[in-house]
Amino acid sequence: MELSFVDDARHTTEHLVRFSTPSHVSNKAITDWVQQRLESFGFRCERIDGLDSHHVQKCNLVACREPLSNPQIADAEGAFSTTDAGGIAYFAHTDVVPADTWEGPGGAFDPIEMDQKLYGRGSCDMKGSLAAMLAAVRRLPHAEQTKPIWIVCTADEEIGFGGAKCIKLHSKFFRQMVAAQPVGIIGEPTRLQVMHAHKGITGLKLTSHGRAAHSSTRDGLNANLAMIPVLTEMLEVCRETESNSLFWDERFEPPTLTWNFGISNSSDAINITPALCHVWASWRTMPGIDGSSLVDRVRRVAREQGVSFVDYEGGHPLWVDPNHPWVKTMCRLAGQAAAETVSYCTDAGQFTEIEALVVCGPGDIAQAHTSDEFIDLDQLAAGVDLYEKVLRAVCASG
Repeated sequence: MELSFVDDARHTTEHLVRFSTPSHVSNKAITDWVQQRLESFGFRCERIDGLDSHHVQKCNLVACREPLSNPQIADAEGAFSTTDAGGIAYFAHTDVVPADTWEGPGGAFDPIEMDQKLYGRGSCDMKGSLAAMLAAVRRLPHAEQTKPIWIVCTADEEIGFGGAKCIKLHSKFFRQMVAAQPVGIIGEPTRLQVMHAHKGITGLKLTSHGRAAHSSTRDGLNANLAMIPVLTEMLEVCRETESNSLFWDERFEPPTLTWNFGISNSSDAINITPALCHVWASWRTMPGIDGSSLVDRVRRVAREQGVSFVDYEGGHPLWVDPNHPWVKTMCRLAGQAAAETVSYCTDAGQFTEIEALVVCGPGDIAQAHTSDEFIDLDQLAAGVDLYEKVLRAVCASG
């Protein structure tokens, strides 16, 4: 007997969780499975695969199902030769954070149901959301579809949005999507509340080199000495982000850049002069507030001390006007008076060429990345219902 759509979403979530996909391993197997599922639903798929910096295969998927009434003709390379305007695009990532400290019931990648919760790494962030969208697509017969449905699955969202960046640069289907300008949903866990904006994230890395020697002699050079003035400046920067309202945006909670930094040293032995010191810093950018003037202060002191300084790009903020028609429509469908903001970052920061984007998905961000991650089964069922409403409102006749 065929599973109900809610049961299908539950079983699909369990199946997706069983794919062990921490960001340091390949996500090929889960991407293969999702592609086969989408193709069975009538989607045309484009893969953008490659090796990451550690020579691990990473896979990204962009899929589109066009209306039967107006099918597109693909060129020899599989890209659409024409574009149907509008439609909807849903974005998910298939990687998860590590599960080395898993303490929940069952195993991290051996999902188990208990007390109306489904436990397992990625159940909340965000394989449950992807499963809910797949079930919702099943609820919309292809014959009733009047606008394109796009589904995007990325790698490495958890470690710098690498998959989304790859799609933005190399996907022909994504170029077609940008031309079509569908409305979009990033399916991250929000308890199905509509979020019209989120913060970005960026950072820097500092390295100080010394010379190892026995600490009873003067032969060594302690790498930490050059770093101390830089750390002093970073402490002042951190304090200023908390005290200076020029670096605040009250539309977010917390309203600050939430500057954060950490230190690691090459030696824990008291009789060895440390030869290397690493420092990292990160902060959450906001629309129009990137903290660049503060970073310049740290860069200047690092240069004076001979400390190497490297910027690293993270993710950009998302900002869509809360009065945008798509935001208003999503709020109406979700039964929400007004859209809100979140302080984490998502793939949306890479996909801002899609002008109408919201973040909305089942599950609670409070359960994401925890040692006993779970998704409430009620949230999963409600996610299927909401996503079906959205698909029908945007992509179905009547």
